Amino acid sequence: MAEEKSHSENLLEENGTSEDPTHVELEGAGDLSLPSQKEEDDGKEVTKKKKKKAKNKKKKELLQQTDPPTIPVIDLFPSGDFPEGEIQQYKDDNLWRTTSEEKRELERLQKPLYNSVRRAAEVHRRVRKYIKGILKPGMLMTDLCETLENTVRKLISEDGLQAGIAFPTGCSLNWVAAHWTPNSEINCTSV
Repeated sequence: MAEEKSHSENLLEENGTSEDPTHVELEGAGDLSLPSQKEEDDGKEVTKKKKKKAKNKKKKELLQQTDPPTIPVIDLFPSGDFPEGEIQQYKDDNLWRTTSEEKRELERLQKPLYNSVRRAAEVHRRVRKYIKGILKPGMLMTDLCETLENTVRKLISEDGLQAGIAFPTGCSLNWVAAHWTPNSEINCTSV
């Protein structure tokens, strides 16, 4: 076997060049050879070089709310934990609610409910901020209420009785009773 020459050495002697049809070199790419051939006693075995797969290390970016808001708040908080608001401490005679171990445990049991309320509060904050930005004198109340309700539906990911609007938007005008709901058929009332 010592007398046998490699395939590329044979081509070099025969043609004067080292053009091997199974060998490809690219500039700056290193050795990207096609499968090399090894001779054995009973036949030929083909071995292949494995290419390393480039790892895709894209970090998941935190979503930012669009303007107008369209991304549900549940998608903005992937952990499912919504921000806590201001916590007021009890005073004087009501301190037993925070010092009693039993009351603290009852409070911990309510965390899923509190988180649902925090989710609704986050939707409320974002919708209120958006509506405050688009509110203008002369705007029809029906347009305002429809925009508000549709934005709430998008942000809360409306799901029948599980999540949605509990009742129509109530408006208060100086010459109309409080909690008045504009009728979509009447477009005369403006802000």
